[in-house]
Amino acid sequence: MNIKYIQVGDYLLPNLIIKKETFQQIGKYGYLRLNYIKKYKKGLYQSLLMKKELTKHLLSVSNECEERLNELMDNYIKTDERLSEKNKEINQIEWVKLMNNYKNIIEEIILKELIYV
Repeated sequence: MNIKYIQVGDYLLPNLIIKKETFQQIGKYGYLRLNYIKKYKKGLYQSLLMKKELTKHLLSVSNECEERLNELMDNYIKTDERLSEKNKEINQIEWVKLMNNYKNIIEEIILKELIYV
């Protein structure tokens, strides 16, 4: 590997260029996966860290979990008539209870299927 140097005053400084990368936010599920592999899958964690693929892996898991959450929520909303807009207007508290219940169920599914594997 050839490193080019630039003279700045009396010093030669390496001309290092950082590649531009697009940055994405690691979500809740990405951080849950990170904590899990740090604690229980140390070999995988070290391997991903050394190959510089850890962030890519966490983003992938985070995106996959978010897609799965949205897909399952859409399915529940379509199949349960109690989650219709009409019922939302009639009984808001019951509607919110159902939505929270379904979201908790879906998060449990996601944690078991995608995070802790």
